[in-house]
This record gives sequence, structure tokens and C-alpha cells, in this order.
Amino acid sequence: MYQEFEKWLNSLLENDMPENTAAYNFNIYEEDDETYGVQLIASDEFSEEDDDWACSEIWSSEEDIFYIDHSDEKDADRERGLEFISVLISDYLEKGGKSAKLKAVNAVGAGFVDGDLKIIYRKA
Repeated sequence: MYQEFEKWLNSLLENDMPENTAAYNFNIYEEDDETYGVQLIASDEFSEEDDDWACSEIWSSEEDIFYIDHSDEKDADRERGLEFISVLISDYLEKGGKSAKLKAVNAVGAGFVDGDLKIIYRKA
């Protein structure tokens, strides 16, 4: 799964991102009962106290969505889904081909579009 995620993310990060990008967020959608969709957005805002920074979208992967099938998970729920996706993102930040582009901003987060965000990376 990681190799597919890395390939997807590398292709997105080949794009020129807006210079005023303050943070990236991985929006997670429940596509159906057995699939999560992941979309990357760039935001020109970031706040530790207010998750609404992720709504200030200045770039998006739009319909270029990464799909995760979780039909083989008998105990699949949103919390476990977020944790699984967070691990993929953390692995990418550690060894991904274009991870420096993500690390160049203030933060990288992830979360379901109708839920709380988890901050996975903060710039030191």
C-alpha cells in the first residue's frame, strides 16, 4: 500500500504549489462502507488552536483521490482509518521522494472532512 501512496503523492507534489502555502492537509472521505478517499490540499493558513485552517484551501488534488479499501478490516472505524492513513503520511515524511516539499511548510495534518484534524508534522 505504501508504494502506491508514495507514487500518488509524488505525482501531486511535482506540481508547483502556491508560494503562500502555510500547511498541507490530507482530507479523508468515507467513499462507501469499505473505502476511504484521501485528497491533498494546501492552505494559506495554519493554527494549532483552530482546525478551520484546513478550510482555507488554495490548492487541491481535486478529483485525483487516493482510495483505500478497508473491506478486509473487521473492526474498521474512523479512528483506525485515520491512524492507518497517518502512518502512511508519517512514512512518506520520513522517506518519501518529495517529502521536503511537505516539510517546507508549518504543518501537515490529516482528518475526516467532518471531524477533527490530527497534526502529523510541525516545522521546528
